[in-house]
Amino acid sequence: MAAELTAHQLIAQHRPTLDLALETIRTRAYWSPHPEHPKAYGENGSLDTAAGKAAFDALAGTRLDLGQPGTDGWVGGEVSPYGIELGVEYPHADLDVLLPAMKAGQKAWRDAGAELRAMICLEILKRIADRTMEFAQAVMHTSGQAFMMAFQAGGPHAQDRGMEAVAYAYAEQSRTPEAAEWTKPQGKRDPLALTKRFTPVPRGIGLVIGCNTFPTWNGYPGLFASLATGNAVLVKPHPRAVLPLALTVQVAREVLTEAGFDANLVALAAERPGEGIAKTLATRPEIRIIDYTGSTAFGDWLEANARQAQVYTEKAGVNTVLVESTDDYKGMLANLAFSLSLYSGQMCTTPQNLLIPRDGIRTDQGDKSYDEVTADLARAVEGLLGDDARANALLGAIVNPDVKARLEAAAGLGEVALASREVTNPEFPDAVVRTPVIVKLDGAKPEDEAAYTSECFGPVSFAVAVDSADHAVELLRRSVREQGAMTVGAYTTDPEVEEAVQEACLDEAAQLSLNLTGGVYVNQTAAFSDFHGSGGNPAANAALCDGAFVANRFRVVEVRRPA
Repeated sequence: MAAELTAHQLIAQHRPTLDLALETIRTRAYWSPHPEHPKAYGENGSLDTAAGKAAFDALAGTRLDLGQPGTDGWVGGEVSPYGIELGVEYPHADLDVLLPAMKAGQKAWRDAGAELRAMICLEILKRIADRTMEFAQAVMHTSGQAFMMAFQAGGPHAQDRGMEAVAYAYAEQSRTPEAAEWTKPQGKRDPLALTKRFTPVPRGIGLVIGCNTFPTWNGYPGLFASLATGNAVLVKPHPRAVLPLALTVQVAREVLTEAGFDANLVALAAERPGEGIAKTLATRPEIRIIDYTGSTAFGDWLEANARQAQVYTEKAGVNTVLVESTDDYKGMLANLAFSLSLYSGQMCTTPQNLLIPRDGIRTDQGDKSYDEVTADLARAVEGLLGDDARANALLGAIVNPDVKARLEAAAGLGEVALASREVTNPEFPDAVVRTPVIVKLDGAKPEDEAAYTSECFGPVSFAVAVDSADHAVELLRRSVREQGAMTVGAYTTDPEVEEAVQEACLDEAAQLSLNLTGGVYVNQTAAFSDFHGSGGNPAANAALCDGAFVANRFRVVEVRRPA
């Protein structure tokens, strides 16, 4: 059957977008082709909010048949953190059938070349973008994010990260020319002359191990980085968050087919309850690349045991904010309150430890003691979340019982500066919604150290009293070196303190945000400009996104012959 999407059509439509993406990763300026306001949707073939909700509702109780080979049964069982049973069934794969079928299409995909692969990836992203509102509902009801966050982070921001990976993949593959004429002078003898061809070749099958909290945002970089560099991709979603990635696989397979390629270049590996296929998949010889977001324990296991694969992990860390002084006390408190509250702290970038000198800080409102700072921050969070409707819109729902248990246990670790409260969601009465807890600890007491040096994922933060700014920097350095950090924040008007914090972050490879008091928050990063993680500390061995994230997903093979 002739391809419905020709290379000419794809290049004409998507090459300008790729060029803009390539320019932006060079300049690091702001740019996004994906609108982050719901009102922008509903035209040019995209679904508006109502149509997206209807499309999501229509999925309930259906079987998502992807037409994959080796389907030996059907699995499902997702329950939304908002209390809704999704009722969608997915194909369960016989890996001994599916994996060989995935490899069968790789020759044609390799031979397509970097540009056409990039164009097809951008077409996949375009079709996902047209269904952003449907995907937003799928992300909301698998992750527990509130709708606006599920729409933005699960939609345009995830699509941006996918496109960023495509841009980096194309840049790295096109760094080497396709062909070269090589001539070496030999003095009086005839020169040596060779014609050389250079072909990026894929490693093999890439495995994307999805996470529960950000299935698309964390899934798309690895998926599109591997696909754009010529690899087939097997997507293994988190059992509680299958739907967003299953829909992604469905779209990818449709586009690949229309472009004349094997649909099995992208496939889904859903699992039965308790099956735990990630370890089995990760060590199969066919799997040559692994992208993983999740717990440190399993990330460490992958790095140690999946020796046949190139492994990219985003694990966990202890994110720290140093509070030494500020010229905008009100703005600092508001910024921190939002950062602590967003999605109930269920982000790998949410601050956990707030290091505050026990003698207090200097502010534009006069000196503030440690107790005043913690009390004022508690009031700022209470003010932000005092209205239940606004609280639900910011907090979303607790994603799983483990987060709720950690939240409840945290109150026993020290003096509570801000107690967590239960919030009722009138639209979803079964949702578990809790406001953050802030616990006061002493950085000089060994008995408190175990609490603030361990990750406590969820809406839990520790206000840690420190002896001085130097003591805070020392704790920061040790924390990043030993536990890792995805983000570091600092508030200071002292150039020497700023320099010390910056040097600590440069030495320990941690991404730093200084004196954020407006609408940019330490736990948010922008694709094409900000690096998410550094790959240089224990929290993650890769950064989203840089050249290192894509360059080792392929190798360049040379064929040379006499000219």
